[in-house]
Formats: sequence, C-alpha cells, structure tokens
Amino acid sequence: MDTVIVVPPHDGRTGPEEQIRLLPGDSLAFGRAVPRGGMAIAHEGVSRVAGEITAHPTFWSLSNLSRDRTYVVENPEGAGEHIKVAPGRLGAPVSFEFARVVLPATHDLVTFDVWAPGHDYLDRDHPGRVGAPTASAFPLDRGARYFLVLAALCEPRLRGEPYAPLPTAEQLVERLRGVWPEANRGSVQWNVDYLAEKLRLRPSEAYAPRRHGKKETLVALALRFDLVREDDMHLLAGEVLR
Repeated sequence: MDTVIVVPPHDGRTGPEEQIRLLPGDSLAFGRAVPRGGMAIAHEGVSRVAGEITAHPTFWSLSNLSRDRTYVVENPEGAGEHIKVAPGRLGAPVSFEFARVVLPATHDLVTFDVWAPGHDYLDRDHPGRVGAPTASAFPLDRGARYFLVLAALCEPRLRGEPYAPLPTAEQLVERLRGVWPEANRGSVQWNVDYLAEKLRLRPSEAYAPRRHGKKETLVALALRFDLVREDDMHLLAGEVLR
C-alpha cells in the first residue's frame, strides 16, 4: 500500500532515517508541543499544535490550526509552483509528489518535507480509446528552433529560483550558440514573436504585455502548463541545428 512520508525539520539531531510513514487514513499532528505520537518542532515561533497532515491514497491534506499564520506548500520541482493554506483551513488537499511545507516562525521560516505516493496516469494506448484524436492545446515541435528559444527562456527558473530574472536577448544568443551557431538578436526576437502567435497570447489582466513583457508572459504560460520541463534542458546541449 502506498504511503505518505514526512521528513521532520533538520535541527542537527534528526536525519533522513527519522522519516515518519503514514498509511492512507493516518494523521500526524505537528507543532511545538504536540501530543505523544505527533511530530515535535522545537522552535519557539511555532504554535503548540500548529497543524495536521492526513494521508490519502493518491495525495495528502494539510490542516492549518494556527489562528493568524498562512502556511505555504511549495513544489521544489515546479519552478515556483505553490499553494497557500490560510489560518484555520482544514483538509487542504496537496497533490505534489514532493512538497516542502513552510511555516512562518518569528524571524525564521521552518520547513519540512512531505513525499506523496507516485501519481497514476491514464494509459494513452488503452484499446478503448478510438476515434479522431483531440487537437493539441499547445502544438509545439521540440525539434524546432523556436522551442530552443523557449527552453532557454525558461531555463533560469527551471534550474534556479522561481523568480530569477529572464535572460536578455544577448544572453539568449550566447546560450543558444552551441546548438544554433547562426543565432543573433534579430532571429531570437523573431522566434519570440512567433511563439507569442503560436501560443495565441492575448493581452489580459493575467498576461498584460505592458506590465510583464512578451518573454515574461511566454515563460509564465510554459511553466504553468509544463510546456517546458526539466528534462527538456538537454536540448540546449544537444546536436547543432542547421
């Protein structure tokens, strides 16, 4: 049976062997002074009983028992993806396979990790799937130059901080030189404009070009819908495109 694994905060006394395993239906209270069987967090800025984790077969949920502090659950593999759990919120579902819970505590941020069961996916080759295929929402050719430009745009936020500054046109040209020797500022900008048309970007409150810029909008869209993933980064060191 799949389990949810909680890794307590590292305070110098605990290590990876201190993992706590929860079967579906099990709950784990955490805080500064939790009852026996809970996960103690030795920090004066953490509530006595700060919250509770409950395991489910394919996800886990977080209850925030604090009166005035919002908790954040980060996806370290998701380029800034996170959810906020408001004070008093009970049973907030978390679907990340690997998550980091962040608790504000006085002048510190206390964190601990939660590993959820692996996700199950529909078999695309299931014999019952017949008929005309559905048109792709974002038709992208991963072997095209425009995808290299998109990958290079997303690279800083996939490999670094979720709010890392985006590369300039000159930095894009330099980054792409190994796989696209003829790249220049004009050709890179053409591909950025082409991507904006191909992905049907429209001005809106969420993606206003005047506020964020075309590149910012493209990266936000690509990362939100997993159009560019960590395993696409090998393309930036792959074969030279002619």
